[in-house]
Amino acid sequence: MIMHQIKVVQALVSGALEGGRGTNGTAHPKQPEKALKLYEFEGSPFCRRVREVMTTLNLDYEVYPCPKGGQRYRNEMKKIGGRRQFPFLVDENTGTQLYESQDIIHHLFKHYGNSGKTPKKYSHYPKIPALAFAGTLANGARGVWVNKKILERPAPEHLLELWGFEASPYTRIVRAELTELELPFKFHNVAKERWQDQGLAVLRLKPGKYSPLPGGKREQVLKVMGDNIQVPYLVDPNTGKALFESAEIIKYLRKQYAA
Repeated sequence: MIMHQIKVVQALVSGALEGGRGTNGTAHPKQPEKALKLYEFEGSPFCRRVREVMTTLNLDYEVYPCPKGGQRYRNEMKKIGGRRQFPFLVDENTGTQLYESQDIIHHLFKHYGNSGKTPKKYSHYPKIPALAFAGTLANGARGVWVNKKILERPAPEHLLELWGFEASPYTRIVRAELTELELPFKFHNVAKERWQDQGLAVLRLKPGKYSPLPGGKREQVLKVMGDNIQVPYLVDPNTGKALFESAEIIKYLRKQYAA
């Protein structure tokens, strides 16, 4: 438990170094008809930029983890795109395949943003992602290397499903574990839509029973989770398992897919 809390603190510092990007998002996303597919790994600072924008736009997408030393999706993406470079976005709605993080960001705002234009804060990232790289180090470089215990295992039949948002420290820990285990999953962004959403599930700025923004995405998410919004939330359709707490999720993933 102590080690898990250390991981939480490291993930929290990692998010703080990026100025809280990947926390807030639109309540009314332009969700693509066909799922966006992102080949990436949690510890990459360039991939992190794209994930932050995905949360800002509150988009759901499929993740195919490509940790260093992994074979499953690194080989697959090379067959599709021709090289191993991350992140790699496949958008079947527009027939687009993109590698460079800045190009991906422009594409996302153009097709799924409200104005079709990339905001200035997202249009000129530095070539060397110093803050994001520092965030990766602060997070203990988790989500970078493959767990060698799973190299000979086939991928699960169905994508796991994870609800969270980029800057959530608890969600970050789970995403790192999914990356290291090369477990593909569908990520459902649950971005903060207004000031009443800020804070942990039990410590929100607005006390009392949680009430989502009417007509917002969180209102739909609440139907999945029950009487409150809490992330991370994992559903494994391969086993029928559904879990909330990050420590319990990691324990389950290791027992089910790495033991």
